[in-house]
Amino acid sequence: MSSATPESQGTIAPEKALRVGVIGAGVMGTNHGRVLAGLPNVELIGIVDPLPEHRTRAVDLIGCATFDDLGGLLAEGVDAVTIAAPTHLHHEVALACIARGIHVLVEKPIASTVAEGREIVSAARAAGVTLMIGHVERFNPAVAAVKKAISGEDILSIAITRVGPFPPRMSNVGVVIDLAVHDIDLIRWFTESDIVDVQPQLSSAVAEREDIALLQFRTASGVLAHINTNWLTPFKARSVTVATRGKYVSGDLLTRQVTECFGFQPDGSYSMRHLPVGHDEPLRAELMAFVDAVRSGRAPAVTGEEGVASLEIATQCLAPRSDADRQKTLRAVS
Repeated sequence: MSSATPESQGTIAPEKALRVGVIGAGVMGTNHGRVLAGLPNVELIGIVDPLPEHRTRAVDLIGCATFDDLGGLLAEGVDAVTIAAPTHLHHEVALACIARGIHVLVEKPIASTVAEGREIVSAARAAGVTLMIGHVERFNPAVAAVKKAISGEDILSIAITRVGPFPPRMSNVGVVIDLAVHDIDLIRWFTESDIVDVQPQLSSAVAEREDIALLQFRTASGVLAHINTNWLTPFKARSVTVATRGKYVSGDLLTRQVTECFGFQPDGSYSMRHLPVGHDEPLRAELMAFVDAVRSGRAPAVTGEEGVASLEIATQCLAPRSDADRQKTLRAVS
């Protein structure tokens, strides 16, 4: 996994309130606005959305100014924006903001295509602005507890389950881009290694796009990983298990319970303990990290390169595999 360099070359004076706008007033964008409105030394300038009902909801819930187009927000003057618009708009909106020297947080996935994602990264580097990608699951306290527990361990395998009912709002992507991209990012983050082999099994049971995905991976460091995701389960379930040579760590990302098995004995006995887990709201922690990166000029918690890398793996999962690719994989594991 390649190391990232800072994407911001400038800083914001600590005594100056950071002027931030939100682009997109759907469920996620409204949550961005709610959190930003409550952050210290941050001024929420307003939220952009073309739909009157979305703007009305933002006013009712947050009491902030709203705009029906991006130009209206930019005319007010902002230091940074968070982009929670539909994915197909990420590229256009991010480039427009970056061109004005505005720091940007883009909700996952970074863009509709890897090429668009790379353009965003290149533009941010050239402009010297902070670019952070909204892989919010990294900020889940249970995920952080798992990451801490496996630090320095020899990781052998990772299994992640992310399932739930079909979301009525979803129409333009399937479960790989909507759900599994979270866990692709986590696998890369946990292992600190690139994914070098992808073996997807996809099915469209009730939706136009894939609604079942069983994804297997191998990282450059030799870790085997598996993601089980679907829109067919009547309830949400989110779990992570990591096996290392010395531990077995299991986390429920919804209840935020993390357990660690260790001290394995020849007779099959072992010790188990519950690990401490924080109570922070993941989105608040993510947006605070973005604000800190903007103010300090340090590399953001999730860089643009990392966002592109996860999107690239997700795209590979959706690409048809040739017989030659399958034979290459069989030879590699035999």
